[in-house]
Amino acid sequence: MGDGKIGQLLDSLGVVADLDEGDMPVDAHVLLKVVKADGTVSLVKAVSESLDWISAVGMLTAALHIENNGYTAAHDDD
Repeated sequence: MGDGKIGQLLDSLGVVADLDEGDMPVDAHVLLKVVKADGTVSLVKAVSESLDWISAVGMLTAALHIENNGYTAAHDDD
């Protein structure tokens, strides 16, 4: 199949993100679980063009932390 844009694929899988008005996503790191034609299961990683490896590792590390510990948004102390 080769490389291809996956926006419609993510839409068809029901992928959503909790974004606020004015938020501007700048990078993406996507991990897909794929069932091959022969029934084997694999993982496929996709990243946005501008995502460098340091940010990719940071995003994965943050995702692991959030999955394991939950996420609490920082609140302003105003």
